[in-house]
Amino acid sequence: MAARSRAEVEAEIKERLGLVPHFISGIPDDLLEHEWEIFKRIELGETLIPNKYKELMGIALHSETKCRYCTLFHTEAARLFGATDEEIQEAVHYAKNSLGWSAYLNGMREDYDAFAQELEQIKGYLSAKA
Repeated sequence: MAARSRAEVEAEIKERLGLVPHFISGIPDDLLEHEWEIFKRIELGETLIPNKYKELMGIALHSETKCRYCTLFHTEAARLFGATDEEIQEAVHYAKNSLGWSAYLNGMREDYDAFAQELEQIKGYLSAKA
């Protein structure tokens, strides 16, 4: 399949998004079609993970990377895909909690093998109760 021209790819982007965002317009010609296909598939397409949940994951992730561009993008995308303010807050709170445990476990230098073994015991216990 022959590569499409920049104009063809940008026409598709404009039809899908209403405009060609500046952050996309700066992508070199030889990479534009490839990057758009990935963006379209991962960010806009339905995958195994529903879009709302992917965007909530993005919010949680970028609450830690502190990328304001990504946080804004994923927050607005989550809302477009039906996320409520309460779900967005929960995603950020979950990230805060998970990152706190990561800092603690790593800072205390918990024995990884013992941790993994205990986790297996917990899984077995909870599975037996289910």
